[in-house]
Amino acid sequence: MENLRGAAFMVLAMGFFAIEDALIKSVADDIPVGQIITVTCGGALILFLVWSVARGIPLWNDGYLDRRVNLRSLSDVIGSCFFVTSLSLIPLTTASAVIQATPLVVALGAALFLGQTIGWRRWIAIIIGFIGVMIIIRPGTEGFDGYTLLAVGGMLGLAARDLLTRGLTVDLSGVQLATHTFALLCPAGVLLAYSQGQSFVIPNFEQSLILAATVVIGILAYLTIVAATRDGNAGIISSFRYSRMLFALIIGYAFFAERPDAATLIGAAIIIASGLFTLLREARLRKTSPSGTGTV
Repeated sequence: MENLRGAAFMVLAMGFFAIEDALIKSVADDIPVGQIITVTCGGALILFLVWSVARGIPLWNDGYLDRRVNLRSLSDVIGSCFFVTSLSLIPLTTASAVIQATPLVVALGAALFLGQTIGWRRWIAIIIGFIGVMIIIRPGTEGFDGYTLLAVGGMLGLAARDLLTRGLTVDLSGVQLATHTFALLCPAGVLLAYSQGQSFVIPNFEQSLILAATVVIGILAYLTIVAATRDGNAGIISSFRYSRMLFALIIGYAFFAERPDAATLIGAAIIIASGLFTLLREARLRKTSPSGTGTV
């Protein structure tokens, strides 16, 4: 029952994230990406600060000065800036397909930097997953779009964030980590707009509603993913992260008239299959291992 509830929350969270991506893409032609980041993250920061005050969470924690916390937030800033920029330049489905490789990069990073032992089956799955990414990018071919590399940069940044989160030893809640990240994303958005030579614009009423909705949907996505990971088998529940690709396909088709080509669909399918294999195998081996760990 816990796994079923966790899976339902995870699917709901991925739906919210896909909607958030679509809302950002819908205004990115008229509003600078840096401004979108600053406005939406500023709104989220205010809500998190109000939430913290209401729950008696201190607004300042010495853990904010920890090197790993700052590296984590910096990775999130870089990943978010790259990914949001990619949403403005490439199809939603393509950006979403690339971001599906994040768990594979995290698994690779855990083996290289955290000393986690990975068995040969999982190594093969990771390599196959990266082949799927290359199929989507298509370097050196006529179908290559350099802007897709922005999505790759976003994926790598977010993977670094997740990897650094695993190694945190400071006493900071998820809300505090999110607050720290949003506090850095606000000025980062200003710098991004400045670096691109873009000036902030005054959004019209419809655009303002979209930006406000982006903040609300982003908060709902955060709350539901926290709810998803509270109980149950983390490996099984995390496998439902790939539902985000399904939502992206539906939204991209319905609202942006996107028709992903065969290479994108094949690459996405390979990435998802590889990721599902690694997650489900890890969940099974953790269940059978007396210590809760094992070579995967």
